[in-house]
Order: sequence, then structure tokens, then C-alpha cells
Amino acid sequence: MNSMQIALVQTSFAKVAPIAATAADLFYGRLFEIAPQIRPMFPEDLTEQKRKLMAMLGTAVAGLSHLDTMLSTVRALGRRHAGYGVTEEHYGLVASALLWTLEQGLGEDFTFEVEEAWAIAYSVLSTTMIEAANEEVARAA
Repeated sequence: MNSMQIALVQTSFAKVAPIAATAADLFYGRLFEIAPQIRPMFPEDLTEQKRKLMAMLGTAVAGLSHLDTMLSTVRALGRRHAGYGVTEEHYGLVASALLWTLEQGLGEDFTFEVEEAWAIAYSVLSTTMIEAANEEVARAA
């Protein structure tokens, strides 16, 4: 990611953060709409899950400026997600729900450049998580 893309992700997230609860509602609503088969992977009460999602996004967005130091945390998150049964396919569904949520939350501020920056950021993070998850699965086999 270049510095302009990082700045776009960070400034756009700053606009979403004040509506974190709504954004989390939108995200999970959309995720379960496009992938109802993964709903059983989550607790019935999503209150804590929604809080964790927004906290994790905030941490990831802030860490984009220091990606090299944040990647060990991202790898650990990927390993944990492997234990929850998350597959590579799920990451694409999450990306779709995330970008849709950002579009809803940002409105006209969700420009092509902002969308592209978020897609790149998510790709970097999800690829790291997937690699760590695959290593965890291989290690357990």
C-alpha cells in the first residue's frame, strides 16, 4: 500500500467510527444476507462480536502506517480464525460485506479511490490471515 491509499483508508474510517454500532449492524446484516450458511459460526447475540469487529478494524486501520509491526498480530488472528472454521472462501464474503458497509456509511465519500484503497488494505490483511491459517491447518495435520 502506498501512503495515499493508507491515508484514504484512515480518513474514511474516521468518518465511519462515529457510527460504529450502525456500521457493525450493516456489516453483519449484509454478511448474513449474502452468506446465510455462515450465520451458525457466530453467537446468537452479536453484541460483543460487533464490538470486536469495530475494534479490530480500528486497530488494523491505525496499524496500516506500521504494517510490518502489525502483521504478527494479523497472523495470530488468522490462526485463531482457522480454529473457528473460517475458510478462504469466507474472506471474500467478508470483503464484499465490508465494502458494501463502507459504501452505505460513507455515501458519496465512498469514491472509487477510497474503495480501491480499502480493497487493497483488506487484501493485504486477509492474505496474511489466510497464509497463517493455512500454516496452522498444515501444522495440525
